[in-house]
Amino acid sequence: MSPKPLKGIRVLDLSRVLAGPWCSQQLADLGAEVIKIERPGRGDDTRAWGPPWLEGSTEAAYYLSANRGKSSVAIDIARSEGQQLVKQLLQDCDVLLENFKVGGMKQYGLDYDSLKADRPDLIYCSITGFGQDGPYAHRAGYDFMIQGMGGLMSLTGQPDSEPGGGPVKVGVAFADIFTGMYAANAIMAALFARLQSGTGTHIDLALLDVQVAVLANQSMNYLCSGQPPTRLGNAHPNIVPYQAFATLDGHLILAVGNDAQFGRFCATAACTDLAADPRFASNQARVEHRDSLVPLLQARMATRSTADWLSALEAAGVPCGPINNLQQVFEDPQVRHRGMQFDLPHPSGGNAPMVGNPIRFNGEALNAGSAPPTLGQHTEQVLQQQLGLSAADCQRLRTQGLIA
Repeated sequence: MSPKPLKGIRVLDLSRVLAGPWCSQQLADLGAEVIKIERPGRGDDTRAWGPPWLEGSTEAAYYLSANRGKSSVAIDIARSEGQQLVKQLLQDCDVLLENFKVGGMKQYGLDYDSLKADRPDLIYCSITGFGQDGPYAHRAGYDFMIQGMGGLMSLTGQPDSEPGGGPVKVGVAFADIFTGMYAANAIMAALFARLQSGTGTHIDLALLDVQVAVLANQSMNYLCSGQPPTRLGNAHPNIVPYQAFATLDGHLILAVGNDAQFGRFCATAACTDLAADPRFASNQARVEHRDSLVPLLQARMATRSTADWLSALEAAGVPCGPINNLQQVFEDPQVRHRGMQFDLPHPSGGNAPMVGNPIRFNGEALNAGSAPPTLGQHTEQVLQQQLGLSAADCQRLRTQGLIA
């Protein structure tokens, strides 16, 4: 196996919950050594966010989703001795990652301004709800509220005029996960920049900024038209037909991306008259006459089973797909072939199921090789190897409640 791209990079991770841990798990998968600093006796909040739990352990599935490939070191940073231990560990680290409230690290002497004089090459990444400045900087930010404030929930869900209409959040912590990915991307860019300049960077990432940034075409739809987009359920604002349709026995996603595909769909569905109709001959026309076209397609799609449509449309080169639950996802032959689910031995004695990193280098999957650690699993190992403490030193610190 080829060396991983971030081999030799060491990250001190003081983040918890999701956005920060998602970032550091990505770095760990790419080969970085990640030291996760946790509060003794409690650890990352998500350890207790269950059920469900990993069988035979007290670890929540939520925690397992974002913490593989890390070492857990339990240190009480609220005490000066604990702060000193963290500063000593930082001397051999390239990156510090944290997601405390703005100013929250200053009380521990672990903020960027306090550290940069001794470590001008340090890459310091701060993740907050609203950023390091601005009228909301002091507020706590959580994914659900950010999805609402950042416009995503104005776009997600059935139209207000239809049954079940109203705002709906995305089913996973969308803003947190995207922020974690932006953070990992920014850290890697800062590492590259440091090769040229020799100096570090303070990275400022806000969940609200990220949520606004990833609205993509919907943001531009508003900025170009002056009209805020509204909820369209499963329909697409700029492409028709590009939505879910009820079939004879279920549902199917039809994703027609251009006029040629629409023509092939109509031929397969025995409705070539629609392709020849000037109201539907181009995507622009189909968008403008959406309300006329979609009911006609709904009637047509309801005449055949999902499996029948999938077989016929795939043969015709018309993009389509089923709507799977997660059991069906992980049983899908393509997902299985790509190794998107694998197991890692867990300290509890069993195996922890993992979802694979989608990045491959030269055909090789990039997944960290160790399961999410138990709380404090590596405390003594890291302190002895990195700081040269003895077993007796560690026992004394443990007796004092500084480590666990």
